[in-house]
Amino acid sequence: MIMRTFNMANKQVTEFEKSLANRLKVLRSDNGLTLDDLASKSGISKATLHRIERCDVSPTTSVLGKLCATYNLPLSALMIQVEEKLRPLITKNEQSIWIDKSIGYKRISVSPPDKNLSCEVLDCELAANSFASSDVPPVTNLEHHLYLLRGELEVTLENKKYHIKENDCLRYKLTGSSSFKVLSDCPANFILVIA
Repeated sequence: MIMRTFNMANKQVTEFEKSLANRLKVLRSDNGLTLDDLASKSGISKATLHRIERCDVSPTTSVLGKLCATYNLPLSALMIQVEEKLRPLITKNEQSIWIDKSIGYKRISVSPPDKNLSCEVLDCELAANSFASSDVPPVTNLEHHLYLLRGELEVTLENKKYHIKENDCLRYKLTGSSSFKVLSDCPANFILVIA
């Protein structure tokens, strides 16, 4: 995806971030929810939701996870609703990039999902010594294949820990809480396939 930017509230905003904010506002409206309703259901403050919809701030991974759980919508499905038209060939310049600076997480949608295809491929990077977690998956029982290219990770899936080193692959169905802790002094780079 071409990363065109807009200067909003003295902040450079990508076209993707603007589209994401608009999509989240439409999702709330389509579900007949006020900001108060959504705040109550998601556990996210009304002020934060308002700022996200106005594109004053970019939502964190945790916030997007809570919103997707509220709508029973996989994060990948939300992202596909935001992205431009999909084609069989997705060049590097067309791959959407989403960054959560609060935890040092970068997510490149290498092969986004499509209504005719059943999986997606993500190129993910977590900063050195960082930690990311989610209490609930946006959608339960999705199949995940995590292939670690660089670094070292401790992945916890519902209280079961897995120590993953370079070139290891962790396969699982996400049904509950999950966390990712980078154990190395360099970023952890991994390919994640979700079906």
